[in-house]
Amino acid sequence: MIYSLLGKIAEKTLDRVVVVCGGVGYEVHVPASVSAALPPVGAEAQLYTYMNITENDISLFGFADVESRRTFLMLTGVSGVGPKAGLAILSVLTPDRIALAISAGDHKAFTAASGVGPKLAQRIVLELKDKVGKGLAEGGITLSEVAGAAAASPQGTAAAIAALTSLGYSQSEAALAIAKLDASLPVEELVRGALQAMAGRLK
Repeated sequence: MIYSLLGKIAEKTLDRVVVVCGGVGYEVHVPASVSAALPPVGAEAQLYTYMNITENDISLFGFADVESRRTFLMLTGVSGVGPKAGLAILSVLTPDRIALAISAGDHKAFTAASGVGPKLAQRIVLELKDKVGKGLAEGGITLSEVAGAAAASPQGTAAAIAALTSLGYSQSEAALAIAKLDASLPVEELVRGALQAMAGRLK
């Protein structure tokens, strides 16, 4: 098993790179987000890899860090999610965002990935919810707290989340922002506070 590669980049496209290590060039399939973040051809880079072996093919998949590699393996453990779909998801969502979407039941977040339809997205959330429930989301908010805000919240909090989703935010984004606020606040103040927090993250 090849766990990681450290070498010079010989070729780079949107979804694949060739890394030369000890005179051997390794073709590695990567998420678009990883390819965009890698240095230019000729520079040195490190990728954490997973070797996928099938009857007709041996392929290497590369990631910027261990957490992304772990998330890829978790995703491809879902029935119907192959390596191509796993890379597509990681091209549009970070590991933290994936865990947050799963915990909040936000299957729509996964449909932003190429080749992932609503049914497969729902299966991902259903099969992985228990696996990410004890993790941590950004800002120190536990995923169980976010899920609670999204699915079992007080009436005012649920109304605020609904208002934010009507403005175009995903359920998990809204739940994360609301989970950081005082649930006893009026709906209007919850929405205002959440909008200010999300606007601050975009700056």
